[in-house]
Amino acid sequence: MTKSIVITGASSGIGAALAHEFANRGYNLALCARRTEKLETLKSALIENHKDIQVITAALDVNELDTVSVVLSEIKQTFGTVDIVIANAGITGVRRTGSGDLTIDKNILQTNLFGAIATVDAAVSIFREQGFGQIVGMSSFSAFRGIPGSAAYSASKAALTNYLQAVGTELYRKKDIKVTAIHPGFIRTEIDENIEKFPFVIDADKAAKTMANAIEKGKSDVVVPSWPWAILRNVMPKLPESIIAKVF
Repeated sequence: MTKSIVITGASSGIGAALAHEFANRGYNLALCARRTEKLETLKSALIENHKDIQVITAALDVNELDTVSVVLSEIKQTFGTVDIVIANAGITGVRRTGSGDLTIDKNILQTNLFGAIATVDAAVSIFREQGFGQIVGMSSFSAFRGIPGSAAYSASKAALTNYLQAVGTELYRKKDIKVTAIHPGFIRTEIDENIEKFPFVIDADKAAKTMANAIEKGKSDVVVPSWPWAILRNVMPKLPESIIAKVF
């Protein structure tokens, strides 16, 4: 039986790369995002190259928390079952603390944390009912150490990582329901023009392949790419502020 996967924030970046990767692996896809015109373009490309899979799209703004469960339930009705839900929708933003305007911070926390929580909660409800499934949360290496200028973003990802760990513990007796936290490093996408100034950058396609491998293996905690972030995740919290400030 063909497996089905839901990806939020699928219109661009890592979400779109994951859509292509899982299409290559024969999954049916439910692509969700606010920008439906981009979703339809992506859907057309996927169907053209993969005529044996089913691809559906759904308008979804994860900031509208009450609508998330409705959309996921409709997707389940279409596919019959949902095997994997990837809570990928997220935003970034740069703000130096002390400006007095918390708009950027509030938006980041609303989307990256509460939007992800709403997605996880809706997915787990479906998985409990059908008896199986896997929730994947897209965190970040910044969950390991706060990044200057991105304090709210770092906080949102650290909170998401802890949330996913707690959910995983809640479900540990449910052997057929898995929880995966993914922590990407610097990923090259069309939406981040400044990425090249950072070290250890990899292409989104390569990152998506690594992520998909880890998801299919049911891993609970993943860093992408593993080198050097598997080491840096333990080193970064101990680095002096002078080094962090120089790098970022």
